[in-house]
Amino acid sequence: MSMSAAEFFRAKLQCEIDVMEVAASEPGSLVVVDTRRRSSWDHGHIPGAVHIPTASIPELAPGLVPAGSQAVVYSWGPGCNGSTFAALAFAELGYSVKEMIGGIEYWIRNGLPVETSAGVVQSEPDTLVTAHKVI
Repeated sequence: MSMSAAEFFRAKLQCEIDVMEVAASEPGSLVVVDTRRRSSWDHGHIPGAVHIPTASIPELAPGLVPAGSQAVVYSWGPGCNGSTFAALAFAELGYSVKEMIGGIEYWIRNGLPVETSAGVVQSEPDTLVTAHKVI
């Protein structure tokens, strides 16, 4: 039995979250997981995120993401499906998981803070993609 377009998109929205919703979420309500490799994490990541590369999720997630948590996974951006593989790995472990659409690319393009070795940095929002009010 195939699903209708409406059923498909309703189900898809249950598994996705956008960067602005993550940024506006109540502290502690989500466990944000960066699923990229170590060098990418070191380059910059969402402050407070947990680092678990996709291949390590089955091994590391149970010790780093409490059971019953709402996990949110991200990778590079729209041109990368790494977070889709990561979301699948979390779902197969029984977690409630959402994929952050846009990844770190759209987090940065929206002018949201990024933690780097130099500390937390923030860039100007990109007026072509931001949900921020730009004057």
